[in-house]
Amino acid sequence: MKLNLSSKIVLNQIPEEFYHPATAIERSEITRFEKVPTDIFPTIEEGAIDIANQLEEGIKKAAQEGRKFIMGIGSGSSLTPIFQELIKRYEAGELSFKDVVIFNAYEYFPLNAENVNRSINQLKGRFLNHIDIKAENIYTPDGTLPQDEVQEYCRQYEHLIKELGGMDVILLGIGRMGNIATNEPGSSLTSTSRLILIDETAREEMKMSFGSQETVPPCSITMGIETILSARKIFLTAWGEEKADIIKKTVEGKVTDAVPASFLQTHNDAHVVIDLPAAAKLTRIQHPWLVASCKWTDKLVRSALVWLCQITGKPILKLTNKDYNENGLSELLALYGSAYNANIKIFNDLQHTITGWPGGKPNADDTYRPERANPYPKRIIVFSPHPDDDVISMGGTLRRLVQQGHDVHVAYETSGNIAVGDEEVVRFMHFINGFNQLFGNEQDEIIKEKYKEIKTFLQSKKEGDIDSQDVRTIKGLIRRGEARTASTFNQIPLDHVHFLDLPFYESGKIEKLPMGEADVNIVRNLISTIQPHQIYVAGDLADPHGTHRKCTDAVLAALDMEKEAKQSGLKTVECGCIVAHGLNGRLKTLRCVYQSVLKNYVQSVTLSLNTKAKWRVHHSLGMMNDSSGSAQRTAIVVQLSSMTNWD
Repeated sequence: MKLNLSSKIVLNQIPEEFYHPATAIERSEITRFEKVPTDIFPTIEEGAIDIANQLEEGIKKAAQEGRKFIMGIGSGSSLTPIFQELIKRYEAGELSFKDVVIFNAYEYFPLNAENVNRSINQLKGRFLNHIDIKAENIYTPDGTLPQDEVQEYCRQYEHLIKELGGMDVILLGIGRMGNIATNEPGSSLTSTSRLILIDETAREEMKMSFGSQETVPPCSITMGIETILSARKIFLTAWGEEKADIIKKTVEGKVTDAVPASFLQTHNDAHVVIDLPAAAKLTRIQHPWLVASCKWTDKLVRSALVWLCQITGKPILKLTNKDYNENGLSELLALYGSAYNANIKIFNDLQHTITGWPGGKPNADDTYRPERANPYPKRIIVFSPHPDDDVISMGGTLRRLVQQGHDVHVAYETSGNIAVGDEEVVRFMHFINGFNQLFGNEQDEIIKEKYKEIKTFLQSKKEGDIDSQDVRTIKGLIRRGEARTASTFNQIPLDHVHFLDLPFYESGKIEKLPMGEADVNIVRNLISTIQPHQIYVAGDLADPHGTHRKCTDAVLAALDMEKEAKQSGLKTVECGCIVAHGLNGRLKTLRCVYQSVLKNYVQSVTLSLNTKAKWRVHHSLGMMNDSSGSAQRTAIVVQLSSMTNWD
């Protein structure tokens, strides 16, 4: 069972030469805007393996020299894939950590004996407890110290690092504000280990890594910028499109204390290791025509012209030869003969991707429409990760599908109970108990007992405690009520509203369980029962909690199983089309290159319908900003025209 097919979803199929150049000369050419050596990998796993290879080489070299390998290390979640790769090598007998010394990059402050979610505990749980490192070789800041002793402790921590010969390497992630360790914006180049106040954005990120709702302490004892830069080698990692903006500022921007990670530009052996989504804003990935000659496909031309419109502030039909020449796109003038020809071609391509009929317009010529006209009406499933992502991501599209007569089902994949506060449970329990008193003469003993039981639990609940099963169930019921109300407003019959309650979500913590076969089978059974012509997967792959990605993976795995069953001659279902996923904030730029949505389903997705492409895509434009205020997520429908319709 393939449980990570969402990793195959890409909006821009990057030629390998732009992220894995064959020669040093080619690398020098395409990285001319980059001020820190940056290695880009197609997947997180490949990036983790690359770093693990270099760490293994350093550890073994130090052992041959008869010395310890000194390593600084953060505890952020982006380092987990590297930890897993190192653990794998230890368990295979390929690598020992007996002569490795670890310095934890930061610790929360203040801490007391009851605080379980410490940075060092996260580091132990994800890495140190699974290898043969000696306890005496693990050093960490002490968050339990009185505040007046912290400064002297930090001085001693710095001295200990120097006394052991300095760090051979430090391995760090990066925060959304450019913080490394917990050096917040404003940290100076000469800062050393110290106590620092953590800003709200960083605390929110740290809360995600806790895997629970426990409040992050307001401060941290952190290695300073100077301390980090004293390491002989630095690895900075980032995965996923949510880090793309800060990676661009770090790698291509100017050195500034507003982006602490940018100080890595001053180090002579710093390396940024990222995956393609995290590299999405780097010039060689986003605007490759600015660094090298390109193979101009229709998709790349569309991307270039949309960018040119943004740069010049002009609509596409107003672009001139001068605009092309002054912005590095003279190759397109040679290719099309004039700006006018290129403008008209791309304008028509874009026009044919826009529709007010997301389910297809019945009894219409669909030659130049992004969705087929028949069958009509279509059976449709909208998969929503939480009980609100359907309206957040595609509320307008959802209403339009219903209004245009399609048979729409909504499947809420998880309970969403973690988002409900305890005060909401108290309010609803008061209502239920009051209802029992007013209309049932307090005869329902189950309500009375549960009311007392849950009230006692909530009164004794401490910060960070996991909710009981009963409390989680009530929170799930609250979310169900909200979802039913929204569905009723959108005129979707309640018998078309499905609550799947996928098991992976029910950990009681922010950090979820692994998504597995049980989750996929629930999704697959629903698809088999409804037999849809269209499937939408709402949401946001950049969701930092990972729930949206897992829900997408469950749908794609179910479709993949159907495909394999069909090839094996088993009775199976056929689905007319699939939806790739929501896009976070992409609408305001209308990026016009969508390719290779799912390796085994979609081979070449474009926005052009002029050539009757086998695979077709449409944006549900005109229905994007009507449902949830500032939310900028939508769904992309991918027409799979080679598969058999139900009808």
